[in-house]
Amino acid sequence: MMSEVQVHTIARQMLEQHGFSAIAKAAEQAQACEGRGEADEAREWRHIADAMKIMRGPAHS
Repeated sequence: MMSEVQVHTIARQMLEQHGFSAIAKAAEQAQACEGRGEADEAREWRHIADAMKIMRGPAHS
């Protein structure tokens, strides 16, 4: 399981690289992991996506 610091670091890096489409990319990764039966990894990708949603702020909700 990733620490909160790791989650936020990955979220920030993904936002810098991909902009707000990074949220969709994280969701796609979560679905792919679920498809392979990797529930823990899927949960981590969803956590990263949630962190990115917080970082973008309420103006973009």
